[in-house]
Amino acid sequence: MKLYIPSDYRATLAPETMERVIEALKTEFPFELSQALGLRRVTAPLFVLAGTGVNDDLNGIEHAVSFKVADMGDAKAEVVHSLAKWKRMKLGAYKIPAGYGIYTDMNAIRADEELDNLHSLYVDQWDWERTITKEDRTVDFLKSIVEKIYGVLLGIEQYVYEQHSHITPSLPDKITFLHTEDLLAQYPDLSPRERETAAAKKYGAIFVIGIGGKLADGKKHDGRAPDYDDWSTPTDGKHKGLNGDIILWSDVLDSAFEISSMGIRVDKEALLRQLDIEGCPERRELLFHRMLIEDRIPLSIGGGIGQSRLCMYFLRCAHIGEVQASLWSDEMIDACRQNNIFLK
Repeated sequence: MKLYIPSDYRATLAPETMERVIEALKTEFPFELSQALGLRRVTAPLFVLAGTGVNDDLNGIEHAVSFKVADMGDAKAEVVHSLAKWKRMKLGAYKIPAGYGIYTDMNAIRADEELDNLHSLYVDQWDWERTITKEDRTVDFLKSIVEKIYGVLLGIEQYVYEQHSHITPSLPDKITFLHTEDLLAQYPDLSPRERETAAAKKYGAIFVIGIGGKLADGKKHDGRAPDYDDWSTPTDGKHKGLNGDIILWSDVLDSAFEISSMGIRVDKEALLRQLDIEGCPERRELLFHRMLIEDRIPLSIGGGIGQSRLCMYFLRCAHIGEVQASLWSDEMIDACRQNNIFLK
């Protein structure tokens, strides 16, 4: 997505009011999420040691920002991309039983991002993880968790409306579940991004299931690293995958708006299978992977929900730079300013 400029755009709130509402949303949402999913807050790292397999590879190609730690013999540390694997290890360390979990305020730097309305070098999200049982590793259970999260999103939309009645609700009462294979069959001539846009516009809010593996056309809907989400486990005769994205429709951007990537995490079998599929079986020797293979890490479901994205969506902003401070090119700053979009 390149920079998109809505016609006749005006911010819904004055800058000083916007800051107060952002603070309120960043307090209200995690409280409601923790109540809905049985989570408690934990403190998260900004960086982890390289070479342990703990940092996330996202699509498998991004490079982490790194530095040497002088007081640890120049050991290499990496700024986190997200905390999917770190959280899962903490579930085990804290011995959190099935049905309960943790969440944290995750801050990251993703230096390889292509900057646009939704993407920034700086990432802030609520990362959450919840212990599950073997019997929970089903699409139905995944859907039940998505519905709980969507219920919280609906509540936040109502909260904003009650405080600022000119920002009217637009989300549908229910979220629609769609598999990537079905989207491909329905829109064979569209790109994955275009399929998401068409479906999000049609339904208002969708959860796209099965992201990471190759589809019937031999291509991936989108990339996922092989060692956190389970995108390869068969779920019926023609579908695979126990993960997905929550995508909303944005009238402001006239586009699909991804607000969360989440899923049931790999078990031992799915991990080994996906490492082989992606041609990186050597990763099984890394710390995280060994712990999982040796059953020292619990089964889990988890994901991330963008903090700035959530504020951006519910305050009807046109650019993520309206709700967070980051770096933008002079060209982007000027183009936005000329169209009443003022970046922090």
